[in-house]
Amino acid sequence: MLVQEFVHEVQRCLQANANSEHAPAMRAYMRDQFDFLGIKTPLRRQLLAQIVKSMGKSKFSATEVLQLADLLWEMPQREYQYIAIDLLAQHKKVLGLQDISALIQLAQKKAWWDSVDGLAAVIGDIVFLSRANSPDAQACMDQALQHASMWVRRIAITHQLGWRLQTDTTRLFSYALQLAAEEDFFIRKAIGWALRDYARWQPARVRDFVSAYQMQLSSLSVREALKHL
Repeated sequence: MLVQEFVHEVQRCLQANANSEHAPAMRAYMRDQFDFLGIKTPLRRQLLAQIVKSMGKSKFSATEVLQLADLLWEMPQREYQYIAIDLLAQHKKVLGLQDISALIQLAQKKAWWDSVDGLAAVIGDIVFLSRANSPDAQACMDQALQHASMWVRRIAITHQLGWRLQTDTTRLFSYALQLAAEEDFFIRKAIGWALRDYARWQPARVRDFVSAYQMQLSSLSVREALKHL
């Protein structure tokens, strides 16, 4: 099976390029949550490109790339999850709204900010591309905002990062207020991050929003939102 062959080739290639000198610092940066092979991002992406070329398979179906992601997620070192996220990002035009539930399930496994934010970017791209044919594409993010997992709620608040002037501001501000009372650092930081990203394009709107709801937003969210204003 091509999927299994691809995973085996990823495993072979990454293990051959493992760097025991880099691995401890990479593990420490992630607060010892995961083991690392010690392969930094530029080399990892170069290796993935080489694998894709050598396998003669530049594109997978949605089913195949999701299978790849699941298998890579089971690998013990974190670089395999990063490879999975890179592959998913490369297939954002192949994936659709029907695949978001699988990505949300994936986000809850070995969850930490690095993998969650990587998957949030993929999900955001899928939703953005789907809006042309599905005007209510963001309804799935309304559901994600109510999810029991804090990490899925973080995906909901950050999924519009990079949307610039096409950001749904009603949702952005509504999501921020709905999550404002949460005490988790990663949620409070994400609220500020989402607002700060939009402030690059509409600084006055973000400034006015923060001013109006400063008593509801955490000091961390406010500080992050206004960082460059």
